[in-house]
Amino acid sequence: MASIIANLSLPILINGAKPSLKPTSNFPVVAFPETRGRVAVVVRATSDSSDSSTSLSVVESVQNLWDDPEDRIAVVGLGLTAVIAFWASLNVIAAVDKLPVIPGFLEFVGILFSSWFVYRYLLFKPDREELFRNLNKSIANILGQ
Repeated sequence: MASIIANLSLPILINGAKPSLKPTSNFPVVAFPETRGRVAVVVRATSDSSDSSTSLSVVESVQNLWDDPEDRIAVVGLGLTAVIAFWASLNVIAAVDKLPVIPGFLEFVGILFSSWFVYRYLLFKPDREELFRNLNKSIANILGQ
């Protein structure tokens, strides 16, 4: 369960109206009066679902691979390969950036592709729904569901 505590000044919170310290919705919010015209608000997030987040399942799967001595070498090799690939891609980008015409051309191509993507997937509601379906399908394929 997560909780957030925030101190809000009364003019921002209520705009000069009389403060009400009763929760006005079904959310678990509690307000406590404090001194000098300030109110402390405590918000707690609760979850009724039992399924874990994706990041936790990735961490758990890596821990399971790490526990098996035969897979430990593979995990270290994949991590080392990822670091080397990241380093190499940074060097390639730095080398391309030093060329005289290429960066401007690639920027132009990026602007064109971004414009096409916005027109194709983000401008109209049915296209956004198609994008979300494609993303959910891809995520399910990656996670093996």
